[in-house]
Amino acid sequence: YRYEFDNYGIKNVCGLEIIVGKIYIDKYKAADRKNIYNSEEKVIAIVLAGGRGSRMNSSIPKQFMNINDRPVIYYSLKTFQESDVIDEIILVTGKNDIEYCKNEIVDKYNFTKVMDIVAGGAERYNSVYNGLKAVKKINERIKKFSENDVANDNIEKSEEYVMIHDGARACITDEIIQNCYTDVKNYKACVAAVPVKDTIKVTDDNGFAINTPDRSTLWQVQTPQTFEFKLVYEAYNKMIKDDNRGNITDDAMVVENYSNTKVKMSLSQYSNIKITTPDAIV
Repeated sequence: YRYEFDNYGIKNVCGLEIIVGKIYIDKYKAADRKNIYNSEEKVIAIVLAGGRGSRMNSSIPKQFMNINDRPVIYYSLKTFQESDVIDEIILVTGKNDIEYCKNEIVDKYNFTKVMDIVAGGAERYNSVYNGLKAVKKINERIKKFSENDVANDNIEKSEEYVMIHDGARACITDEIIQNCYTDVKNYKACVAAVPVKDTIKVTDDNGFAINTPDRSTLWQVQTPQTFEFKLVYEAYNKMIKDDNRGNITDDAMVVENYSNTKVKMSLSQYSNIKITTPDAIV
């Protein structure tokens, strides 16, 4: 069962306390609420679904195109929903697509871990930042409505991780999620990646090869990209304020450039492709 409210808070419904999200949040019994406060860690998936699909040569955004009668975004949400690692999901999409996502995806397929659906931004990093701010807002509301100082202290001391994932990567598996979870606990920052199979050439502006990197040092980076929440949130805050940030293409770059933490490559699978062009769908 789910109940909708305009603001975060804690309500009593049929005698049960529930934590309420801005759009909607699952119902929790009082005992479950206690477990939330006392939990030593929490893992939240931020799923990005704001692309427009221009390279797909389609008027339908790629994340909403159907594969086997299900929208692309369905598959990654389903994997996170069913994973024992993931506690909550934040879905980031276009402002005009929020209601569609709520009615035709989240409610329709009963993705009960989705705690909020928020609007993305002009660039991918803007969308991620909006997702991170949604996580922080939920945490602040939970802390505000905690009943005692012990609960607040537990919240402050708990470890919180975020997995930032491109919704167009429909082939994510629970094994990938598990690997990222293991590595982020050990290294604080990791990204799903696979060793490069092909030889890579660096070229000049005219397309002539000028260098051939050692293939054994190269990894093809995917998502999810997983971090301690405080680490990535602070790095993003610094990046957003930097007018000379340059071209930011993934979350690892933000952590690499705006913190002192190294990013670990977490072994993924070659099948974890991103659907960006028509030939990705067979």
